[in-house]
Amino acid sequence: MPRWLFYTFLTMLLWGGWGLVSKPLSNAMSPWQVQALSSLGLLPVLVPLVLSRHFQTGSNRRRGFVYGFIAGLAGSAGNVACYQAMAAGGQAAAVIPLTSLYPLVTIVLARVVLRERLNPIQFCGIGISLLALFVLNVGGDSAWLTPWLVVALIPVALWGVAALLQKLSTLHAATELSTFAFLLGFAPLAVLTPLVQPMESSLSGATWGLLLLLGLLFGLGNLTLMAAYARGGRAAIVTPLASLYSLVTIPLAVLLLGEKIAVREAAGIGLALLAVVALSFEKPARELSASAGA
Repeated sequence: MPRWLFYTFLTMLLWGGWGLVSKPLSNAMSPWQVQALSSLGLLPVLVPLVLSRHFQTGSNRRRGFVYGFIAGLAGSAGNVACYQAMAAGGQAAAVIPLTSLYPLVTIVLARVVLRERLNPIQFCGIGISLLALFVLNVGGDSAWLTPWLVVALIPVALWGVAALLQKLSTLHAATELSTFAFLLGFAPLAVLTPLVQPMESSLSGATWGLLLLLGLLFGLGNLTLMAAYARGGRAAIVTPLASLYSLVTIPLAVLLLGEKIAVREAAGIGLALLAVVALSFEKPARELSASAGA
């Protein structure tokens, strides 16, 4: 197994747990508070990064840091929108697969910026993802758009941009520095949130534990994602594969949170997952066989 694929699978597992923990916290406090307080869980990831002997390596560390930091700003804002979608009534088993479609944005941008090509199956994946959005959009009531779904489209855009910036960061700086810059990009929102709205004064030990776990799972998942990028993983392949973390979140949400999925939602979730699988398909390069015979 290629090393980038191994780290991608680790990202799926870690982010799958992050998606599960997000739901109960989104019901207990505001999305801004969840994002701000859970950032404390990033500290155990930040310290080892700074102490790493590879931290100062890279062809252009300043540029890599800037890309990573801006990606963190976009990612933190996307997290808030994801938590808001759950707080607005979206189930974790539905919100997470929908927001997992953010590779659509990354793939299009990677095609333009990095000149990464799409194959026919990936083009089919784009069409399937649009169908999934339609199925999940059409609610059973009079409203054509469900309230939580409108909000859930925001992280699709923000995370898609952030993923491309993360890939660009690893092209210029070490994985450790890129990850540090990305996670540091969460600090401004964490600092500004208490100034914008009052924070919860009394939280139970269980709530604090979930908040720290939420940040830790997210931070570790980004570390393994950066490692996948840095070890040869293409942005157009690693990003869709990593976004399959909903395969972990969905069964856990049904079993542990007691969520129930209607037939329409199940169809939309299935289409979303199928789209991500199609987007992650990498056609073997013909150049490999030609170079092997040379």
